[in-house]
Amino acid sequence: MRNYSIVRIGREYVVQADEKSVLKVASRRRAARLVTDAAELLDSQTPAQPSAQTHGGSAITPDPSKVP
Repeated sequence: MRNYSIVRIGREYVVQADEKSVLKVASRRRAARLVTDAAELLDSQTPAQPSAQTHGGSAITPDPSKVP
C-alpha cells in the first residue's frame, strides 16, 4: 500500500489505497495517523514464508505411501 490518498467527501475523510476506498473517518488527523500506523506495521513485518497459494499448490500434502 504505497499509493494512498486522503479525500474529503462531505464531512468525512476517505482513505484510498491504489484508488480503492478502504477507510472512512471523521477527522483528517485521524486518517493520517491510521495511514502512518499501517505503513509502519507493513514496514516492520519480516518476510514470512510464502503461502501455498503463491506456489499454486495445496496446503495439504498427501502421504506418498497412501496415494494409489
